[in-house]
Amino acid sequence: MPDKLNELTAEERHVIINKGTEAPFTGEYEGLTDNGLYICRQCDAALYRSEHKFQSTCGWPSFDDEIEGAVKRHPDADGMRTEILCANCDGHLGHIFEKEGFTYKNIRHCVNSISMKFVGKT
Repeated sequence: MPDKLNELTAEERHVIINKGTEAPFTGEYEGLTDNGLYICRQCDAALYRSEHKFQSTCGWPSFDDEIEGAVKRHPDADGMRTEILCANCDGHLGHIFEKEGFTYKNIRHCVNSISMKFVGKT
C-alpha cells in the first residue's frame, strides 16, 4: 500500500473502498474523448491512456487495454464477474469483460469515472 493516499469524499469511498458502482451515464469521463492519462483517484497511479478508451455505450468509461502492471484482476464476490483494482492501492475500479467484440482486443475494462482522475495532454 502506498505511503500517502488522497483524501476521498463519501461518494468516492463508497465506490473505491466499499466496491460500489456509480449510476450509468452519470460519470464525468463516460463520454470524454480528450487525449491524456487516466490515473487512480486514491493514489494517483497511472492506469489507462486515452488511446485505450472506446465508446461502448454501456454507461461507464470503457478501455480495451491498461498501462502494463497498473491493474490487477480479482474474482468478484458475485462469483460471475472479474473485479479490477488499482495494482498500487487496491482501489476498486470496476469490472472486466471479455469476448464482447467491441474492439479487436476483445476486452472491456468497465471503469467507474469516480475511481479515476483525468490528466489531459498539454
